[in-house]
Amino acid sequence: MGESNWAGNHTYAASAVHTPRTVDEVREAVAGASRVKALGSRHCFNDIADSPGGTLLDLSALDAGVEIGEGTVTVGGAARYGDFAEQLHAAGFALPNLASLPHITVAGSVATGTHGSGRRQPGLASAVSAIELVTADGGLRTFTRADAEFPGLVVGLGATGIVTRLTLDVVPAFDVRQDVFDHLPWEAADRHFDEIEDAGYSVSLFTNWANDTIDLAWVKSRADAFTERRELFGAVPADGPRHPAHAAGITAGNCTPQQGVPGPWHERLPHFALAFTPSVGDELQSEYFVPYEHATAAIAAIRELAGRIAPLLLVSEIRAIAGDELWLSPCHGGDRVALHFTWQPRQPEVEALLPVIEERLAPFGARPHWGKLFHAVRGDYPRLAGFRELAASLDPGGKFRNPFLDRHVFGPADKRS
Repeated sequence: MGESNWAGNHTYAASAVHTPRTVDEVREAVAGASRVKALGSRHCFNDIADSPGGTLLDLSALDAGVEIGEGTVTVGGAARYGDFAEQLHAAGFALPNLASLPHITVAGSVATGTHGSGRRQPGLASAVSAIELVTADGGLRTFTRADAEFPGLVVGLGATGIVTRLTLDVVPAFDVRQDVFDHLPWEAADRHFDEIEDAGYSVSLFTNWANDTIDLAWVKSRADAFTERRELFGAVPADGPRHPAHAAGITAGNCTPQQGVPGPWHERLPHFALAFTPSVGDELQSEYFVPYEHATAAIAAIRELAGRIAPLLLVSEIRAIAGDELWLSPCHGGDRVALHFTWQPRQPEVEALLPVIEERLAPFGARPHWGKLFHAVRGDYPRLAGFRELAASLDPGGKFRNPFLDRHVFGPADKRS
């Protein structure tokens, strides 16, 4: 069909794309399909959302609306965070966390375990309190936290159905400021990692692994809980706005406002502004999650590969995320530190390097980001067997399965238990 993902590194092998306008049309399409998947913002860098020989459902025309309740907001499955954040803020509410990009859909983000940042802030999926799902037979079911299977459905990898609506927890609206520091010494990051991660509501470190210092420390603070800093463990305040890949010569034109200027949560928690092309644009991405207690050891292990990583890299980001109990979440069972890689668009070379990175991170129980490039799933998922059973109960014919799920979750058809 010629359709590709956002990065252009994957061409979908589905036979057709349908654009339903109502939930009933979604139900009809799912019931009549032999293979089917939902198509979101296309910001996955692998084939997780593909349905070879089957049908892709583009839900962007689904008029689901936004419902703001007491402590919740309910949105459609195709809603992007940037589409309703301003409306939510105007009503006096906020989401506790956002990803780097406001351009991505809620359903796709939570299904793949996308997270945002903050040592005390769990990933985006933790905000989900209810999920409306079209199951394989075309049925429409709503699950809430009161349901035993709920923790297996939220980070569902598209294996259990088509998400048509989600309800998210909200908090009172708040303002955020961003302060960026240049040249954080590696030794300081090793000795003071906890203090650095606690320096703000959300903290990101940007590096190419090969430079003598960490290029940037990006601190996002609630305006009502801000402490002035003249330096950050040897890093000095930036003298102007910074792009995460500043060291690669990329300017900050598409980034959210920095230099300590307070603004609404939805205009500061993401790194990139909704009105612009996110991130670098022409790129690939990978990301691995290690238990928080192994953070500095894992960082040291990756630094040993700096000579092989840096020539392929645009920038890496190091950030912490609070743990959760969602079965296939990369943060299931405890706090994690994410090691993110934004690569140059050199996929064969990147894919040749990924097994080396994964082998280096294996002693730390690293888990990959489900929606980004990786070689194999290594980290332990204690509830994986339960997830397989749940998916089989909701989709006994396997119409939501695809090669990605067979490789990384269920195994080949002839080896499924």
